[in-house]
Amino acid sequence: MNTQHQIQDAIRTLSSAFAPLDCRIQAARKGSFSFTIVNHAGIAQHSQRLYPGQYSGASLQQVIQRARQSLAA
Repeated sequence: MNTQHQIQDAIRTLSSAFAPLDCRIQAARKGSFSFTIVNHAGIAQHSQRLYPGQYSGASLQQVIQRARQSLAA
């Protein structure tokens, strides 16, 4: 699977993981991208940049868990 497909899969996974909140993708370039979780009022709640190696499997699940902890705090 090439990097572009991995990024697309990661974006879908992130969007599903944080629904019904909005997961906005920004600055997708050079093999990395940023995502921001936005609440219903349009206020950013969490933002993070992902790099190759964080797109799938256990690494992506760790990113999701840390983001959920950040949202709960």
